[in-house]
Amino acid sequence: MAQSSRLTPASYIIRIFLLLMIVIAAIMAGLLIGSVNISIGDLFSAVFTSTQNSTVSQIIFDIRLPRVLYAIAVGGGLSIAGAVFQALLMNPLAEPYILGISSGGTFGAVLSFLIGASLITTQLFSFVGALSVMLIVFVLGKRFGELEPNVLLLSGVMVGAFFSAAILLMMGLLNNSLRTAVFWLIGNLSIIDKQSLVWVLPVTFIVSFILILLSNKYNIISLGTENARQLGINTTLLRNATYILTSIMIGALVSVSGIIGFVGLLVPHICRMVFGVDNRIVLPASFFIGAAYLTLADTIVRSVVSPAELPVGAVTALIGAPVFIYLLRKRFK
Repeated sequence: MAQSSRLTPASYIIRIFLLLMIVIAAIMAGLLIGSVNISIGDLFSAVFTSTQNSTVSQIIFDIRLPRVLYAIAVGGGLSIAGAVFQALLMNPLAEPYILGISSGGTFGAVLSFLIGASLITTQLFSFVGALSVMLIVFVLGKRFGELEPNVLLLSGVMVGAFFSAAILLMMGLLNNSLRTAVFWLIGNLSIIDKQSLVWVLPVTFIVSFILILLSNKYNIISLGTENARQLGINTTLLRNATYILTSIMIGALVSVSGIIGFVGLLVPHICRMVFGVDNRIVLPASFFIGAAYLTLADTIVRSVVSPAELPVGAVTALIGAPVFIYLLRKRFK
């Protein structure tokens, strides 16, 4: 495991620059690779010159670029959310979906399939479902007026199990929409419409930026609640604000992608093994690496069996589970 070292402004900038280069490389791969391979020359011609191939431009701007942007938002958002929950709840197994928010979002989506709603309505139902579960878990997770990590986790698991059971019951009533519901449960970026980028990207980037600004406070709260209070941290406000903001972001992401597993659990652990435990670098690193990871995973699923494609959530789980077991064994050797 990487040892924590003093994080200087110069080392911070160098690391962020290298992480940004990784994301740019993943974006290039996502734009160039697919059922129709595009050369770098055609890509630059479509983006920077007036001499454009209309087919290439359509593939890039109408199909691949929106998916790449969604992959960046979903992968980065889930990863930074996982890093924050692990730091705030002081539990290495905490991740965005363990608090039941994804089950609430999926419940809303499946309910919309059951009544035959449009895609926009499905996203609205999913977002409202996620926020509803957020409020339920928030109320149940309080003890003596403050969020208690263990109570919050257990409440999330139980509420999530309840809504998961309700989802299975509703899926038994679905006919034509069953395949779409299954893809939503597994996690998929192919059913997203471009218009949703207008609100998904701002929500993800703004919340992620706020969480990064609070990263040093997460370092302090990891010393214990009482120590953090003595150092001037309002732990009640910090926990409440973090939980609400992060849950809103997760709700927005689930409403467009469904449940994409292991990203929020795996990526923060990789970042801590590489960069140490300082949340000032772990949080932005989680966002960048998560964004690159999901972008590359989505590129793989739409290229391997093209013109058909696999659900990206299945691929992240297939990759994530054995990698996480390997990291776990390596960490405790």
